[in-house]
Amino acid sequence: MQAQTQTDLILGRLSWDAIPFHEPILLVTFAGVVLGGLGLFGALTYFRLWGPLWRNWFTSIDHKKIGIMYMILGLIMLLRGFADALMMRAQQAIAFGDQAGFLPPHHYDQVFTAHGVIMIFFVAMPFVTGLMNYVVPLQIGARDVAFPFLNNFSFWMTAFGAMLVMASLFVGEFARTGWLAYPPLSGILASSGVGVDYYIWSLQVAGVGTLLSGVNLVVTIVKMRAPGMDMMKMPVFTWTALCTNVLIVAVFPVLTAVLAMLSLDRTFDTNFFTNELGGNPMLYVNLIWIWGHPEVYILILPLFGVFSEIVSTYSSKRLFGYTSMVYATVVITILSYLVWLHHFFTMGSGASVNSFFGITTMIISIPTGAKIFNWLFTMYRGRIRFELPMMWTISFIITFVIGGMTGVLLAVPPADFVLHNSLFLIAHFHNVIIGGVVFGVFAGINYWWPKAFGYKLDTYWGKWSFWLWTVGFYFAFMPLYVLGLMGVTRRMSHFEDSSLQIWFQIAAVGAVMIAGGIGAMLLQFYVSFRDRAKLRDVTGDPWGGRTLEWSTSSPPPDYNFAFTPVVHDNDTWADMKKNGYQRPLKDFVSIHMPKNTWAGIVIAGISGVVGFCLIWHMWLLAGVTFAIMMATIIVHTFNYKRDYYIPAEEVTRSEDAHTRLLEAHV
Repeated sequence: MQAQTQTDLILGRLSWDAIPFHEPILLVTFAGVVLGGLGLFGALTYFRLWGPLWRNWFTSIDHKKIGIMYMILGLIMLLRGFADALMMRAQQAIAFGDQAGFLPPHHYDQVFTAHGVIMIFFVAMPFVTGLMNYVVPLQIGARDVAFPFLNNFSFWMTAFGAMLVMASLFVGEFARTGWLAYPPLSGILASSGVGVDYYIWSLQVAGVGTLLSGVNLVVTIVKMRAPGMDMMKMPVFTWTALCTNVLIVAVFPVLTAVLAMLSLDRTFDTNFFTNELGGNPMLYVNLIWIWGHPEVYILILPLFGVFSEIVSTYSSKRLFGYTSMVYATVVITILSYLVWLHHFFTMGSGASVNSFFGITTMIISIPTGAKIFNWLFTMYRGRIRFELPMMWTISFIITFVIGGMTGVLLAVPPADFVLHNSLFLIAHFHNVIIGGVVFGVFAGINYWWPKAFGYKLDTYWGKWSFWLWTVGFYFAFMPLYVLGLMGVTRRMSHFEDSSLQIWFQIAAVGAVMIAGGIGAMLLQFYVSFRDRAKLRDVTGDPWGGRTLEWSTSSPPPDYNFAFTPVVHDNDTWADMKKNGYQRPLKDFVSIHMPKNTWAGIVIAGISGVVGFCLIWHMWLLAGVTFAIMMATIIVHTFNYKRDYYIPAEEVTRSEDAHTRLLEAHV
């Protein structure tokens, strides 16, 4: 008995039964991941890449490399999240009448929950954070973010949160609650396994990284702008990044608190979200959506900035209505706090409350519409170049307007009573997230890739990806609008009415087309890398658009700017054309930059282990690893040194070469 107690204290709920030997799909997936991992490990070892990876990437505090690592994480998780989407669409296309399909309900519920969690937290958020990390310091004339070590730590916390989600595939199971885990379904009585605990602790670990990244970028934008760059001279992308990170700082503590309360309910019977002892499940619903609706704008606002940069650049014009664009961004930021209840119009809040939130939801569409008109007026009578970033932007405008109109329809409480919890809602949500966030990320990747790597992306495979994504999206989600209007409920793995099957089959064809779009994008990256010598442009072309990041080389040096630029205009490209590129001609000094650090990945890795131990109730190991984590933090705090200097000779040599390119182009 004593030995059993000690085993429980160390291993908690973890046993051989946690390995899903009875799930053939998971076993095949696990085998594929293991073989792929061993192959990757062998390749990195054979080519002796572990050292360079550790020194130059894993421990780097260069905002540019961290931004690229965020994008890689988002791409990897996109493949996992989209695999879940393909399984759902295939299941729904065949599971009619006597045909049960290939996913049992227990597994199907995990799939749609994991799909939502991964796509929001570990695809969209890393993509958006990666773009902001890379571009913002370059746009404001800073050499790095305000807290470089914190930047590295934030990335690795996000990465280890993603690893916890991935671990649920092979050890235990994931939640079966939907991506927001409403109680009582997420309570210990309805979900006694580890699935909800995986949900809680993966988001807690990743949420810390997101919150610290938000603090970092707010301080960077507020305190580290180049001389002359007052608030109304900031690039629009920087404005949207500022508003986004203000939202992150304001609402992610709410997510942390509500998940902590849910965890206490499950572990210690505290009854925050039960009907016993004064608890209330609606408290959870309000708190999760007070975070959840601003989260939608956390995702879309930076991409509004991306589209603003692209439209201006590829229309060869200043952005129309810069001031109104800034005000619209700020208004959206404020109003995003005032619309959360429209997510549960049907839960009995009463006519007065529903009317208020319905009206505010309609009002928030006004500044968004103003942005659409600003982009259209920027294109009007401009010299438009239909390159890939501009193609993604035009596709976004058309697709996002459709999604916005269906959103205004759902803002009407009586209509929402009919359409809530139907596939119409799924179609609307994907309409704005794919059409806005995903298309915006791909536009930004094609736009800033040459700035990051010094060569352009291949257009042939890029256009294949664009058309497959765009057409595939409409095939995949327009049928869901039709099904939603018919009253078909979401999250169903099986249907009796065979007349619905054709619509699900069309949606499955669309999902396959999107899969082709993802494959074409991967081919685009490979072909571009292979042919990078031919795709390199040495003329000083303004890859990065009309803002300060253009005044650095492509790719930028570690220190970004050899001297601090001075800003005279909110369109730096136009200012350089008028006044020429100016820099000091002598007296360069050595540049002081922070050193790389091992502490970010180590502390985040230990945090991931603590989360895993808490998921499985390994209380002894959780306590020991938490103590190790705190000791590591203390050791790092007292040993952190900033003693990396780039010699003045190297700075001068690099700056002279770059100046010749810029002067030739201007």
